[in-house]
Amino acid sequence: MALEFLTKDTFKSKVFDFENNKDWKFEGDVPVIIDFYADWCNPCKMVAPILEELQEEYGEDKLKIFKIDTEDQRELAAMFGIQSIPSLLFVPVEGQPQMAMGALPKDTFVQAISDVLKVEAN
Repeated sequence: MALEFLTKDTFKSKVFDFENNKDWKFEGDVPVIIDFYADWCNPCKMVAPILEELQEEYGEDKLKIFKIDTEDQRELAAMFGIQSIPSLLFVPVEGQPQMAMGALPKDTFVQAISDVLKVEAN
C-alpha cells in the first residue's frame, strides 16, 4: 500500500486549512501521521518501509499516513519549523498534534499511535 504524498493544497483539504483558520482545526476523520522527509535523507529511507507496514497493519479506516517532501513543499516544512528530518507529526482527531524527530523504531511508532492517536492495532 503506497503512502500518499501531500502538497500544500492536499494538506489544506486533508489535514489543516491554515489559510482560513488561525487556530488548529483538523480536517480529517481518522488520525494521521505525517512524515516530513527528503529523498537524499538516509534515516528517512529507513523509516519509509516501517510507515508502509504500519499503514497496512492499521488500515486506512483507522489511521492515515502521509508524506511531505521538505525539498518540494518548503512552505509546509517552514510552517512546522522542520529543522531536521525525518520529523513525524502525530495528528489525533481531537486535540493538538505532536511532533517526534528522528528515525524511530517500529515499536516506538506503535506506542505513539496508541498513546497520542488513541488507535490500537487490528
